[in-house]
Amino acid sequence: MRVFVAGTETQRKKAIMVLSNYKVGAGFAVSDMARAREFYEGKLGLSVSIDSPDNVQYRCAEDSVLHIYLSPEHAGKSTETLASWGVDDIERVVEELTKRGVTFEHYDEPGLKTDEKGIATFEGDAKVAYFKDPDGHTLSIAQAPRS
Repeated sequence: MRVFVAGTETQRKKAIMVLSNYKVGAGFAVSDMARAREFYEGKLGLSVSIDSPDNVQYRCAEDSVLHIYLSPEHAGKSTETLASWGVDDIERVVEELTKRGVTFEHYDEPGLKTDEKGIATFEGDAKVAYFKDPDGHTLSIAQAPRS
């Protein structure tokens, strides 16, 4: 992210947000920790890196993390996609997750139409498949456009 400022080149370089130099992770509330763990560990196959009764952190590729915490009054309130995993072969991953019990969303609206597996194709052959966790959080897997 850049903030536009007038001034010298040195002053403009200092205006670059410092957080762009760091990895980012996702974290969100769940209403039932046991049910959430069954989904994230059992269905998605995530590995626990930090484990406590009300907080669990999962470590994924390249030291990225997904953190869930118990907060029933806040769980499931978001309508946007909260986390997305980049994959190389979306069809294979959709098939594997479907076998594990993950249900993919189906859309048929302007700008978003999925196939029978729940995979949407975008410009450049980029592909995304959306699914929900037990609290209704929208998550996705995405395959980058082919070059």
